[in-house]
Amino acid sequence: QVQLVESGGGLVQAGGSRRLSCAASGSMTFSSATVEWYRQPPGKQRERVASLPYTGRTNYADSVKGRFTISRDNAKKMVYLQMNSLEPGDTGVYYCIVNFNWGQGTQVTVSS
Repeated sequence: QVQLVESGGGLVQAGGSRRLSCAASGSMTFSSATVEWYRQPPGKQRERVASLPYTGRTNYADSVKGRFTISRDNAKKMVYLQMNSLEPGDTGVYYCIVNFNWGQGTQVTVSS
């Protein structure tokens, strides 16, 4: 059983920054896991924002390239999403995923 707890969401003005964190616990080898961030904008389907497999090769949605950075701390079993130059279109619930296990999500609202 894997538990994921996201934090760091909130209200931010357009152009601002926010860092999301995800704490992982439970039975897994975190260092070999693929970690991802998804988001669900209001009234829309969930979309993948960023992924980071154990190989270290990151992948980003075109809409966030150059603005968002995914990272991980294997020793602490933590996943991060640094979000810069935020836009109102980045508003949504952000989910952390580790090896197909989902957290409960954290709301990010970007005001114009």
